[in-house]
Amino acid sequence: MSTPPATSTDAPDAPVPVLSFGPVVLSVPGRPVDLQLRVSAPATGTGLAVILLSHGQGPSNNLSSLNGYAPLVNLWAAQGFVVIQPTHLSSRTLSHLVADAPGAPFFWRSRSEDMSRVLDRLDLIEKAVPSLSGRIDHTQVAVAGHSFGGFTSSLLLGARVTDPDEGGEVSLLEPRIKAGVLLAAPGRGDVLQGPMADALPAFRSIDFSTMTTPALVVAGDEDDSRHFTDMGPDWHADPYTLAPGPKTLLTLFDAEHGLGGIAGYDAAETTDENPERVAALARLTAAYLHTRFHPGTSEWQAACEALTTGPDPVGRVEQK
Repeated sequence: MSTPPATSTDAPDAPVPVLSFGPVVLSVPGRPVDLQLRVSAPATGTGLAVILLSHGQGPSNNLSSLNGYAPLVNLWAAQGFVVIQPTHLSSRTLSHLVADAPGAPFFWRSRSEDMSRVLDRLDLIEKAVPSLSGRIDHTQVAVAGHSFGGFTSSLLLGARVTDPDEGGEVSLLEPRIKAGVLLAAPGRGDVLQGPMADALPAFRSIDFSTMTTPALVVAGDEDDSRHFTDMGPDWHADPYTLAPGPKTLLTLFDAEHGLGGIAGYDAAETTDENPERVAALARLTAAYLHTRFHPGTSEWQAACEALTTGPDPVGRVEQK
């Protein structure tokens, strides 16, 4: 049986202890450097679902690696998830080692492949982390990704692209992943015209019509990514708008690309720092995944009623 998640009746001064362990190092044949992971989990509980978290590509050195996203990861782990964070080859922490490797500098395909490699070795990872062995439910796996990590997650959920170098359609669907959370993810490719459009040509061909895995798409209504497109904040809702159901869209009010500061505590690149928004986002995303993994439970409904209704909602929810 899985550990019951925290609820709105839990005392705010009774934090759930969280264990964080890293790096867990996986040797991968053909990969220019070893795959390094951080694993975070609640100190107690069994039958824990897994969230694979794909980092973004921000200007900081360590936030785009296994060392980032603590504000979100710690809250997810406290709510009963095992969170696994790989350092993708695109991380600035590795740029001096992989600058000449095939796929540099963004390694769009390798990022998704990292997640399948993690699942291939989930038994090994579980045994490598102290006090975690035997506590993971290997059938309950979700992927989450922020920004560029949202693109990575979209591919794992079933979106397809055309390889900009070799041609041909690419599918990186990972059937072991049962649900996804896309955080400020890139949208359609036919509107790209900013300076990053040419740097990431794989973004131009993304097809969300094949992204059939259930997912929660999170977009900030002030997230205007002009370096990619002048479409405005609606661009980040495209993974919801253009994908088939079942999909859910959470639009966070007054949120910019950092969604309140999910990439790191007190990070200079966060233009909309709001710890309360991060806490609400963590609760809503955790509730979505808990309910997705345990159909019939009311946690998602309760979280939506508490946080997206009333006089001061954090956002609005749409579903299809």
